[in-house]
Formats: sequence, structure tokens, C-alpha cells
Amino acid sequence: MNRLLQRPHVRKLKFVKATFVMAFSSLMILGWTLPSANKAYAACENPKALTFAIVPTEETVAELKLYKPITDRMAKLTGKKIEFFMPTSYASVVEGLLSKFVDVAILGPYTYVIANSKDSSVEVFATYAKRKGHMQEEGPGYRAALISKKGSKFTSIDSLKGAVVGLTDPGSTSGNLMPRVVFSGVIGKDIEKFFGKVVYTGSHELSSVAVVKGKVDAAFVATHRFDNVVNKGEAKLSDVNILWQSDPIPQDPFVYRTTLCKDILAKVEETFLELKDQPGAKKFLDNVKSRTFVRMSSKDYDIIRALKKAKDARKKKKD
Repeated sequence: MNRLLQRPHVRKLKFVKATFVMAFSSLMILGWTLPSANKAYAACENPKALTFAIVPTEETVAELKLYKPITDRMAKLTGKKIEFFMPTSYASVVEGLLSKFVDVAILGPYTYVIANSKDSSVEVFATYAKRKGHMQEEGPGYRAALISKKGSKFTSIDSLKGAVVGLTDPGSTSGNLMPRVVFSGVIGKDIEKFFGKVVYTGSHELSSVAVVKGKVDAAFVATHRFDNVVNKGEAKLSDVNILWQSDPIPQDPFVYRTTLCKDILAKVEETFLELKDQPGAKKFLDNVKSRTFVRMSSKDYDIIRALKKAKDARKKKKD
């Protein structure tokens, strides 16, 4: 009787043991495969929305309207909601990229080099090919220009000794890096030791207007940004003296984070690189004084890296 009672129990134990072994084996398999699956899953980011960041150069509402063809097209191609982020400095945009809050952005060349050195996943993919303007030449490059007010006593570089000069933003290539590295080589000393006072105005447009209105004696501005001021009727090319110009600098880089999934990156690229063939594109490109967008790579900004290296070496030597 006891044996008859024990047999089902033994069979039950064997079944439970077998089930446990199978379950344990399955868990072991999952344990080995899940990290691989997680790694594959984590290989790219697929957010529900993309944040597009720029530092405004116009009044905020106008800037939002200006970029609407871009944000609408990006939303359509990627299938994502596009959120606009407009901080007041390049540093804030870079911080947004590094913290993965910002996905796509427009940077200055110098700021791009800094961001890319901190995180190689911040990568350039395009820039403007500008039309010939008032001070701007045609192509995907621009220059830093040192300007003074026409009719003033500041008609040469030497005449600016002890004068008040305007820079734009610490993260600006033409409005800070070029003056501090290249122009300081022209005058043979740091700009603070040449000019009487160095001030930051906040933008190329504000620098340009400050010169014309006599609020600063001279300023370093980007040629295409000076054109913006002329086009708005706030200055004329004949209002200023051009006392110095740099060699060509690659235009502002449009960047994304390469940790986004490849299909998203491809659609972001398509948004810009094929924009000129789309309805409504002409108005946008006319607004930014460009013919089209052109593809750019990180090596196109090696000239900026060389300038940054020279600036850092100079600073280290001073310290």
C-alpha cells in the first residue's frame, strides 16, 4: 500500500525536477543571450521625438517661422515629432548634445570641434552653400572680418591700438577664435594687449550694428552674418571699413548624434541635402542666402582643430 502511495509521488518529484532543470536551462540560455540582445537594442536610439537646436540670429518668432519648412520636412521623413530648442549660447547647445537632450543642431565651426572632441558621436553631416552677398562670397565658406565705422579715425589696424573692439561669443569661430589666434599673429600680441578694451556683444548682428552706431570702435564679424544686417536695412556695406579678413572658414556645421538609429540619421540627412528640390524650399534657402546644402565631413573642419590647438598651446604657455 505504501509503495502504491509512493509511486505517484516519485513520479511527481521526477516531473518537478525535470521541469526545474528545463526552466533553469532556459534561464541559462536567456542569461547568455539577453546581454547580447540588450547590446544590440542599445546600439542605437529611437526616440519618439527629435530635438532640433539652434542659437537664434533673428527675433525668436521670426526664427521659428524661418525654420518651419525644415522642421515640417524632418517630421514627415522621420515620422517623429520635432521639438525646437533655442538657447542663447553655443555652449548650451553643446551641453544639450552631450547630455542627449538635443539630437540635431546647428553649431559654429569652433563649437563643433569642441563638441566632437568631447564626444565623437556628435558629427557634422551638412552645411550651407552660400550665395554671393554684400560681404559674403559664394560657396560653403565664409571669412572673419574686422570692421570699423566709415568716416571714423579707425582706418587701419594700427589706428585701432587702444580702441574698443567687439567679439561675439566665446564659442564663435570668426567672432572669437580667429581674432585670438590668427589676428593676434598679425599684430604680434594678444588682442587684450593691443586693444584698449575687448567686449562680447552676444552676436555678429549686434557687433555689426554696434560698429555702425559707434558703440564700439571695431568688431570681428562673420561675412555672411554682416550680410544679414544689411538685408534687414540696419547697415550698408558702405557704412564700414574692412580692415582685415581671414582665410575661408567652413560654414556652420549641421550636426546630429550618431547614436541615433541609422534610418533616422539617413532621413535627417535627406531633410537637408535634398531640400532644394522640395516645394517651398526656395523661400527658405533665399532667407538664409543659400543655393543648397552640401555634405560635409569631420575632416573638413581640421583647419579649426589646428586653430584650437594653437589657441590651447598659447593659453598653456601663458599659464
